Amino acid sequence: MTSAEDHADLWARRAASFGAQASAYAEHRPDYPAEAIKWCLDPLESTPLRVLDLAAGTGKLTAGVVALGHHVTAVEPDEQMLSELVRRNGGVRALPGTAERIPVPGGTVDAVVVGQAFHWFDQTRALAEIARVLRPGGVLAALWTGDDHTVPWVADYLSAVWGVDGDPHKIGSSGGPAEIMPQHEMFHDQETARFAHRQRRTPETLVATLRTHSGVATLPEAERLALEAKALDFLRSREETRDGFDLPLRVMVKRMVRV
Repeated sequence: MTSAEDHADLWARRAASFGAQASAYAEHRPDYPAEAIKWCLDPLESTPLRVLDLAAGTGKLTAGVVALGHHVTAVEPDEQMLSELVRRNGGVRALPGTAERIPVPGGTVDAVVVGQAFHWFDQTRALAEIARVLRPGGVLAALWTGDDHTVPWVADYLSAVWGVDGDPHKIGSSGGPAEIMPQHEMFHDQETARFAHRQRRTPETLVATLRTHSGVATLPEAERLALEAKALDFLRSREETRDGFDLPLRVMVKRMVRV
């Protein structure tokens, strides 16, 4: 294989790795702060809104949007993830589909939200398809959550486990924030906001979260186990994380409005 083919193969394997971790993903991944979700929908005045949660996973973002009183349609390509979403959010309309082929009629939703997934999309095809399903004036918003490495112990943890360049929480493994959700002729008024968040953790539950990340789930088992052991040793060695603790998080949101 060429290096490009190797990269494409690894990217495909990582994208397909989430289903096997659906239960752990639902149990251990963080939710989204209500203020971040509200900011996503701020340009829209009517309520309740018709919101499409695209690449909805197990419904982490779906649950937050529903809690604010909106009507949600969840679209997710992985059958195991979608089943977990339905199990935990039984009243939500849930459909199999992808960002490049969204199974809803054109102009029928007020907002499309994407949690922790936009970097997996074919950007050009996805933006055109999202524009198709949004009504004029509708909103597209994407959210990414990562560890807050400005906190000293968090920075030490990331360095100890991943090294300088190995953090799997980096926004958009396929590119930096500027390349994710780029400007598009069907959208305007792009804005970015950041929100602080926290998740209650123990050393064991934080380590259990590691394998829900595609970069860890696709490692050979011996490497994955060694990585998890290194993380657990670090967390048990620090006063800040020896028992139950709050993991500081940062949520970045990018928002655009459909012309």
